[in-house]
Amino acid sequence: MRTIYLLCLIAVLLSAGACEDKNSSVKKPSDIEKKEEKPDSTPVDKAKAQNEKLKNKVGSIIESQEVLKPFLMEYGKNNPETRVRIKTSFGDIELELYKDTPLHRANFILLVKQNYFNETMMHRVSKGFVVQGGNSDGYETPKKRQRIGNYLIPNESLPKYPHVRGALSAAKYTNQNVSQASSPFEFFIVVPQKGAHHLDGKHTVFGRVTKGMDVVDEINKVEVDDNEWPKKNIYIDMELMD
Repeated sequence: MRTIYLLCLIAVLLSAGACEDKNSSVKKPSDIEKKEEKPDSTPVDKAKAQNEKLKNKVGSIIESQEVLKPFLMEYGKNNPETRVRIKTSFGDIELELYKDTPLHRANFILLVKQNYFNETMMHRVSKGFVVQGGNSDGYETPKKRQRIGNYLIPNESLPKYPHVRGALSAAKYTNQNVSQASSPFEFFIVVPQKGAHHLDGKHTVFGRVTKGMDVVDEINKVEVDDNEWPKKNIYIDMELMD
């Protein structure tokens, strides 16, 4: 009888041990290691990635007039900056770009981020009228323009943005330009206190000078040749302020 009892006790202990081992081999949900999820890229990261990709793109960034508007609208969503600094030997000029001229704003930001303006010039100084920039007499500028693309920006002029002093406006090609479309590469700043309202509607004002009109005034005094090109080159660089 005693032997039977011992055999039963041993069987019970072995059974309990087997159950314990089995349970210990099963991981509870809290014990399962979770894979570390990589956080989604921020909008800034996405914009940087987009601009780096564009820098390495084969051929022109904007390949044709047909793709211009959807490209710039999408680019503008990813790159919402509105504040730019122009750096010159005379001092800095700070700009605010208008959000409700979206094609012009996006194009300007694209050119800044693609370093188009760096080493271009304030190439036209019309005394008491405008200071114009975005061109140069160097061989790099045509190459930069070819890389950006051959296109015109549709006119986005708005009555609430007239050509007052300090207005930032887009230059345009005058020949056969009945739609008043803008050059993508050149801009000008209005100088006189009375403004330049004969340009309203014909050119798109897409921003304004917020600081540095004294710098613009000094540039407007420089000596120029018969084509209003400064006799001493005024190089510019641009950077974002946002």
